Parts: sequence; C-alpha cells; structure tokens
Amino acid sequence: MLLFLLASVTLLFATMATSLFRISRALCTTNSVARRAIATKIDGKQIAKDLTDGIRPVSDAIFEKHGRRPGLAVVLVGDRPDSATYVNMKKKMANSIGFNSVERVLPEDVSQADLLECVQKLNEDDGIDGILVQLPLPDHMDQQEILLAISPDKDVDGFHPYNMGALVRSGEELRQQGKPFDVRSTGNAPCTPLGCIELIDQAGYPLEGSHVVVLGRSNIVGLPVAMMALHRNATVTCCHSRTKDLPDVVRSADILIAALGQPEFVKGDWIKPGACVIDV
Repeated sequence: MLLFLLASVTLLFATMATSLFRISRALCTTNSVARRAIATKIDGKQIAKDLTDGIRPVSDAIFEKHGRRPGLAVVLVGDRPDSATYVNMKKKMANSIGFNSVERVLPEDVSQADLLECVQKLNEDDGIDGILVQLPLPDHMDQQEILLAISPDKDVDGFHPYNMGALVRSGEELRQQGKPFDVRSTGNAPCTPLGCIELIDQAGYPLEGSHVVVLGRSNIVGLPVAMMALHRNATVTCCHSRTKDLPDVVRSADILIAALGQPEFVKGDWIKPGACVIDV
C-alpha cells in the first residue's frame, strides 16, 4: 500500500476543521469587573477557513507528485437526518480542499457481516487514505466490532484502541525526545478534541501551567481532550456525574471544556473572570 504520510495529516485536519465548524458556541471571557465579564466569541468558522485554505495547496502538491488525491471514505448506515447532514458536511469539506471523497450508503437493516465487508474493502483500497464510519449505528450493530475493523492507519476519527493507546503513550515518548505535543502532527487522534486544543491555541490561551477542567469523560471528547491538555503540561481535572462540589471545581478553571452534550449546564457564576470556555 502506497503510504501518504502527509495525506494522513491533512485528512486529520479536514475532519478537525469540520469539528471546528460544529464548535460554534465557544466563548472566551477576556475581561471583567465585579462579577460581570465581557465575553468575546472565538471565531471558529474563520479558524476553520484558515486551516482549510492551507490544506488545498498540499492536496494539489500530492496530486502533482503521486498522480492521485488523498482519499476519504465515509460510511453511512440508515437514513438518520442528523447523520446524513454530518456526512454531507464532510463530503463538501473534502471536495473543497481537493480530496477524493467516497461515500458508501448502506440500508438501516444491513447485516453486521455486510458492513464489516464494506469496511474491509475500504481498508484494502490503496486509493483510500482515511475511513469514517458515521455514528451512531443502528441498535442491532456491534459498534465496537465495526470500529475495531477499521485499519488503524486509516482511522481518521482516532477511535481504534491502537490510536487511543498511541495518544496516551505519546506524551511520555515526546518528553523523552525533548519534543512538544503538537496537534498538527499528532497522527490519528480524535478530531473534536484536536479542534478544542486548536481553538484554545488560536485564542491565545497558554495550556502550559493552566488548570484545565473538562466536563465529561467520553472516549469521543472528554478523555482524549484531557489527555491532550495533560501532554501540553496543563494540570487537568476531569469531572463527571459523581464529581462533588462541581460549581466550585469549575470556578477554579483557567480553561473550561464542556463536553457533556447538555446545553446551558454551566451557569455564568461558575466561571471565573478571564477564563477560556470551550462549549463542545
């Protein structure tokens, strides 16, 4: 299989840019007087545009050198309107930055075996550099088995245990090499957490030495973003439904990442003046 390392990186950032569009409610509080903060919105759309504008020339260069463009395959099972919307967003994004976008749409009642066969064919396709299986899958599917079937090299979402484990290990390995953790050269790590870190960086908030509070511990956002912040030398507190005195914990945050999936859970008086808030 012809390996395009650069294509893998750009695939990651194409997906991350999609996530940046979704993280549209991110706020950064910048100044305050007597409990009244002036909030400045982080422009996620502009940050995403800046990223994608830089990807198209790389995609064109890959085509000039290798005769083909990076290939991104998205697998959609069923006809959930929200899933279809996300798939269309990814397809539009891929096309705009010069990727070869491939879509596989399977019926709601497709068998586990047929979906696994679809994934395996994409694994074996040298024209495909990244695979996304749109979640959630129908109830009769074994989601874990499907995600495990994606080749780790093509796992753009970064959900494969190999890639999750690589993310955990990367911090110590980089420290031993004297290198910093950089979201732009991380490899196959979950894209939404990468988007959170990129937004914090673009907002000008230093992660090193900051107290980062993460609300939520899912494998999709909470745990990986906590690990990424830790690799950037932040002190991280990961909160969940059993956390005691949650408002007080949140008030101690220099940077708050809310990844609960529950709108307006965090109250205004929980946030200390000058804190950076990312609402996923």
